[in-house]
Amino acid sequence: MDQREKAMDANAITRAYFDEILIEMRHIDNKIPDTTLHLYGETFSTPIMMAALSHLKGQGNEGDGMVQMAEGAKLANAVNWAGMGEIEQFDRIAATGARSIKIIKPYDDENMVLERMDRAEAAGALAVGMDLDHSFGGNGKPDIVLGLKMRPRTMKELESYVKRTKLPFVIKGVLSATDAQKCLDAGVQGIVVSHHHGILPTAVPPLMVLPEIVRVIGGRIPIFVDCGVMNGTDAFKCLAMGATAVSVGRPVMQPIIERGAQGAADVISAVTAELAGAMARTCSPDITHIDPTVLWRRNGVHAI
Repeated sequence: MDQREKAMDANAITRAYFDEILIEMRHIDNKIPDTTLHLYGETFSTPIMMAALSHLKGQGNEGDGMVQMAEGAKLANAVNWAGMGEIEQFDRIAATGARSIKIIKPYDDENMVLERMDRAEAAGALAVGMDLDHSFGGNGKPDIVLGLKMRPRTMKELESYVKRTKLPFVIKGVLSATDAQKCLDAGVQGIVVSHHHGILPTAVPPLMVLPEIVRVIGGRIPIFVDCGVMNGTDAFKCLAMGATAVSVGRPVMQPIIERGAQGAADVISAVTAELAGAMARTCSPDITHIDPTVLWRRNGVHAI
C-alpha cells in the first residue's frame, strides 16, 4: 500500500484513531471488575461479541466456520452475530444454542428480506437487523453482492420491519448522528456503529463519531461498535465512550480455521480478560460505570 492508499484507507485511519486515545490509571478504591452484559432481557459474561461475519472457513475440510463461531460464542457465553449466508444456515447457527443476532443484506428483492426475517425469528434469534451500508456500491449504483442486487431503504420501510417482527430490530452501518436519530424515529432497537471494514475511503472512525451518536441516542437503545476492535484495550475505549458492547471480527477468523469453536471462544475470553485488566486499573466496577474522563488524546486534552 503506497502513501496515498494508506491515507485513503478507512481501516488504517480507524487504527490510528484507536491508538491516539490514551488511558489514565486510577487505583484507589478499585475492585475486581464485572464484565457482565445485560442485553434484550438476557445476561452474558462479556460485552465482547462475535462480529456479523459471513462465509467463514471453519476447522477441517467440511467445517462450517459460521456454525463454529456460534459454538464458540456459546462456550464463552457471548453474543453471536451472523451475516450473509444460505437461508438454512441460520437454522444451524441457532441450533448451537448461541444467542445470535441475524443481520440481513438490503436485498432488492423484498421477499428475500422478509423470508430471512421470519426464518430467523422462527429459529429463535436474539434479534434481527439489516446491513444498510451495502445499499450502494463504490460506483454510486445499487450494490451487487455475490450476484444479488441491493437497494437503499426508506424510513417507512424500516418502520415496517420494526413492526413486522417481535424481535428487536437492529441497523448496522450507522456512522452519523443523523442516521442514529432516524433509527430512533423509526423505532429501531439497536444500532451498530460501523464503516463495514472501510467500505468508504476515509470514512470517519467509529470511535470518533461515537460520542455524538451516544448523545443523540441518550441511553434509549443499545449501541454496538464494530470495525477495528482488536483487543481489550480497544474495547475499553469504546465502552468508556458509551458503547453497550463491541464486536471482534478479524481476530477470530484464523483461530476458527485452526481450532474451530474453541479458537473463537479463546479469543473472546482473552479480549475479555484484557478488558477486565483495563477496568481494574481505572476503577471501573462494571461495563456501565466507566468514567469517560480516563480517556485522553495525545495532545493532552480529554478524548470526549
